[in-house]
Amino acid sequence: MKRARVSILSDKTDSWIQPFCRSLAAQLIDRGFVVDIYKDWKDLEKGDMLFILGCEKILPKDVLSLHKNNLVVHESDLPRGKGWSPLSWQIIEGINLIPITIFEASSKVDSGVIYYQDFICLEGHELIEEIRNLQGQYTINLCLRFADEYPNVVGSPQTGQETFYARRRPSDSEINPQQTIDAIFNQLRIADNEKYPAFFYKNGVKYIIKIYKESV
Repeated sequence: MKRARVSILSDKTDSWIQPFCRSLAAQLIDRGFVVDIYKDWKDLEKGDMLFILGCEKILPKDVLSLHKNNLVVHESDLPRGKGWSPLSWQIIEGINLIPITIFEASSKVDSGVIYYQDFICLEGHELIEEIRNLQGQYTINLCLRFADEYPNVVGSPQTGQETFYARRRPSDSEINPQQTIDAIFNQLRIADNEKYPAFFYKNGVKYIIKIYKESV
């Protein structure tokens, strides 16, 4: 019996998701799949499944045609919360039960049929590294579920009113020094201490804030 070929694409080489891509690949290989990892969609070859993880670029139609299924994982209750950084925006909104959805990629952003959905359960104290670890593990679980049930997977069209989140930029890490720590805590939780730390201005001077948990 021919083994299914799986491709994993992640075009941000310095992204936190890279170790999870490698872990997913290893677990798929253990299940008997042929797996290739790509950093550029231009290098993609034909296969059965393509997992598009942590990519910033929308793939052209001819590239999507290389695989029977092209899967994206997105942390929102689609079609609500399309767009950029949905997990971070929802944490800022004070949401601790975050939907995570695996769906079919299409030419229109975040609009393909939905296959499965789960929920990331936060307690409200987790910082960015803990949040990313949960996000990565849930991503792997959804991808493995699709692979385990392939090709007998049926998707459902998205229903409801669509909403969009904007791209987060370093400037979004600015906090208001007039607010209490409690009021800005969710902003601190999702700030990356190295790439985009929280900051504020006081008397014309920019100050950087980094947050860590005390080691136990």
